[in-house]
Amino acid sequence: MNVESQVLQWFDHFHKYPEVSWKEYETTNKLAEILDVLQVSYRRFDDVTGLLAEIGEGDEVIAVRADIDALWQEVDGEFRANHSCGHDANISMVLGALLLLKDEKLSKRIRFIFQPAEEKGNGANAMIDRGALEGVTHLFGVHLRPIEELPFGKVSPAIHHGAAMFLEGKITGIDAHGARPHQGKNAIDVTVAIHQALKNLYFSPFEAYSAKLTKIQAGGENANIIPGTATFSIDVRAQKNAVLSQMKDQIEKDLLAIKQLFDIEIEWKWEDVTPGAEVSKEAAAMTREGIIGAVGMDNLAEEVITSGSDDFHFYTVRHPEVNAAMIGIGADLTPGLHHPNMTFNYEALAIGAKVIAKTLSNSSKKH
Repeated sequence: MNVESQVLQWFDHFHKYPEVSWKEYETTNKLAEILDVLQVSYRRFDDVTGLLAEIGEGDEVIAVRADIDALWQEVDGEFRANHSCGHDANISMVLGALLLLKDEKLSKRIRFIFQPAEEKGNGANAMIDRGALEGVTHLFGVHLRPIEELPFGKVSPAIHHGAAMFLEGKITGIDAHGARPHQGKNAIDVTVAIHQALKNLYFSPFEAYSAKLTKIQAGGENANIIPGTATFSIDVRAQKNAVLSQMKDQIEKDLLAIKQLFDIEIEWKWEDVTPGAEVSKEAAAMTREGIIGAVGMDNLAEEVITSGSDDFHFYTVRHPEVNAAMIGIGADLTPGLHHPNMTFNYEALAIGAKVIAKTLSNSSKKH
């Protein structure tokens, strides 16, 4: 079986059996099974899913990361695990690169990081804590891009993700009869005030940022009860980490002011903070060279700037000495990432595998 067919077969399997963050048990088992067949050494963990594999020899280490989890979302009226972010493709492309490289003479070790829980924003930290970056000088990632960013065949040497954080909050007011609103403290009024406060966030127009309510839950079955309690979620994004920090401070000031204005309780917690990309010029130059070597200058695209986020960038936030870049693969992906019916041109899988392999091969020969 040639590499293209094998990569597609792997993709078909992972696409058929998606697993959500921290529960990628069978995905990890399948990866171990594939590595056993390929006779590639790997290390699993007792307490988390995912694994680390290595090929090559030498003291220096080049690494590549593939995220392995799926989303939990409604698909055709049913909630289930679904690979609408393309992590099944990322796994398959990185495995394809391993297949292309495993018998090549390498002067450095190449580590393959099959990372859980990217969608939860803390899988990268789990891998770092378990030694994924020990000895690593350069780290590469890969991800399919939506059609509005990259068409099929085009490949970008770097993805500049934005920073993101998510807030989970609870409002505690007082229930009241619909005929006597003055006796209660309406949690829906509070959520409307929070919504307006987010719309009134203003920072430099030269910066890209957004903040919006993404969940509001209040009330029950009875239309004549004014709800005193509500829960809500806020999605906050910025292209730069510094701007995200400013947004966080202002949102907390606004929540405190709203709490005082309505004389109710608001509790909140920030979760899944994901840093913006810190792209290494050196690593991006290496991916650029790999793209040209694998698919030619005509298919080299510009670096992608996107408001999306990825926990890949925790690797460089915690280890700034590591040179990192994430390769963007054009695949005519529509309607978009995280859409329940996301689809793409599967021929992009072989392109991605070749580009990753060429980048890693070149990198392993540099001193």
